[in-house]
Amino acid sequence: MAHGDIWYVTFGPDKTDEDATSMVRTTRTFKAEVDAKLFAMQILAKGWIASAGTLNPHQPKQVIGPSQIEHWADPGLGG
Repeated sequence: MAHGDIWYVTFGPDKTDEDATSMVRTTRTFKAEVDAKLFAMQILAKGWIASAGTLNPHQPKQVIGPSQIEHWADPGLGG
């Protein structure tokens, strides 16, 4: 984790994607929420799944699950 990172995005291929079965879930960290959102949109555009949130000890703690991430990351949807 880089110094000062606050946000994370965990991502990986959809489990139903047979071409990506050898891929594992990975996490990237970011200093700014906007950077995490931009990266999450790139992951979703690939058809992969993702979740995001804030790293400890950052407060308030935020967790964005896979069912909420598109709404969170896409400014056109209110994110």
